[in-house]
Amino acid sequence: MIDHMTEGSGTIVVVSGPSGVGKTTICKAINERLDNVYLSASVTTREKSETEVDGRDYWFITKQQFQQRIEKGLLLEYAEVFGNLYGTPKDKTDQALQAGKTVVLEIDVQGARQVKAVYPKAVMIFILPPEQKDLIERISSRAREDAETAKVRLSKAESEIADARQLCQYMVVNDDLEQAIGEVIGIIQKSIGEKQKC
Repeated sequence: MIDHMTEGSGTIVVVSGPSGVGKTTICKAINERLDNVYLSASVTTREKSETEVDGRDYWFITKQQFQQRIEKGLLLEYAEVFGNLYGTPKDKTDQALQAGKTVVLEIDVQGARQVKAVYPKAVMIFILPPEQKDLIERISSRAREDAETAKVRLSKAESEIADARQLCQYMVVNDDLEQAIGEVIGIIQKSIGEKQKC
């Protein structure tokens, strides 16, 4: 069993941020550009879009299946986001940490807080939009949502940013995507290097 205080030989990296800020793109770039990375796929009760692949983007399950995972303690963290449930499979995270991998979790601030409680040494990174108007444009341009959902997402983003300032060690502004990716990768490499010196 893994010691959650030392986190095994791997490193947990939490990437949070409001909807539409580019978290998924940044996390995919981390996975492609760094060695020994495990990009965790969350389980969710939301509907799968046409472009998503089950088991790659998310594990799509029913609410009943999700509840069973909660009851059995199989989720590292979970949260309800806009009426859908999202959670991180605990077993896969622990296996990757024991194998010495850098585990990247793309989750919201609710989930990030839960992960920090279990893994106190987790590297917490929050992605910010350059300005609020940029976030409004990104959320509004998402074809899968109506205007009301976009409005709720924007309101939630404001409270998430306030919470993140207290929770996260690193705040990265995604003004230029390549620059933001480089900054996040630099933070991860620095954190791994410091851990190896201990």
